[in-house]
Amino acid sequence: MRRRDLITILSGGVAAWALSAHAQQPADGVRRVGVLFGIGRDAEGQLRFAAFQQRLRELGWVEGKNVRIDARWAAGNPDLARTHAVELVDLKPDVIVSTSTPATEALRQQTRSVPIVFLLVTDPVGAGFVTNLARPEGNLTGFTNFELSMGGKWLEILKEIAPGVARVGLIFSSANSPAVRSYYGPSIDEATRKLGIASVDAPVRDDAEIERAIDAFAREANGGLVVLPDTTVAHFRDVVVSAIARHRLPAVYPYRYYATSGGLLSYGIDTLDLYLRAASYADRILRGAKTGDLPVQQPTKFELVVNLNIANAIGVGIPPSLLARADEVIE
Repeated sequence: MRRRDLITILSGGVAAWALSAHAQQPADGVRRVGVLFGIGRDAEGQLRFAAFQQRLRELGWVEGKNVRIDARWAAGNPDLARTHAVELVDLKPDVIVSTSTPATEALRQQTRSVPIVFLLVTDPVGAGFVTNLARPEGNLTGFTNFELSMGGKWLEILKEIAPGVARVGLIFSSANSPAVRSYYGPSIDEATRKLGIASVDAPVRDDAEIERAIDAFAREANGGLVVLPDTTVAHFRDVVVSAIARHRLPAVYPYRYYATSGGLLSYGIDTLDLYLRAASYADRILRGAKTGDLPVQQPTKFELVVNLNIANAIGVGIPPSLLARADEVIE
């Protein structure tokens, strides 16, 4: 199902869920599902939650009847993720869904028995969440968000839309997702050698550092930016896209909501698809499946989104060949 179709189906249900979730109390025999979001409770977060809810309903789990869903929103804040992890584990849920590497780590520190289904985790083996993807051990399984080669693909797209780029700045959170740089490092380094460009790390921790990092990078000519997958940076995406547009820099982003928020171009996974798949894993666990028997799965749906309005505003020409490959063009 395409995102725009799902948005149409869910648009009427998001507000209704927000009003009913606190009013409903679980009856005897009602199963309990916890969700720890790495992002904030904005429109994108609500849409993802609504997709998760919708899929559970399709599988027979109806809030107020046979399931209660308790959600917490970390908004890219590791301290808040840890606080919410304690709260959710104390509720003694049957399964918890976590939606980022920091959120998953916070939950793992609190329980080794409650089943956890993660999504939007880059490297679950490297993070120590599972021993291997095919047969995870312990209480965690789930869905990765990218593959190693994505770093190189982002740089190749950047060079395609801005052939004159000689420097690429890599934006990521130094506190929340420092491992994301090393994970994509090999494919990024290979691409920089192949394309003849230099990479510049731009680690940030908050909106002020994002502004300073982009301002500093823009002082030299022939630069472009790649924003790596990171919940802290995603939380401040309006700051990111605004600062980049102010300097008229070409940039490639990892998620669609950057492009819809004013970013030039995004290439990455279909995030809503992962939430639907996570709901299916939660369903299987509620029906008795063990996490160790559910393999960690990699993404299968990717989307290229081009914001032509921004391209025209900052003077970046999008090649027709790339426009032809785009899943969505914002005009």
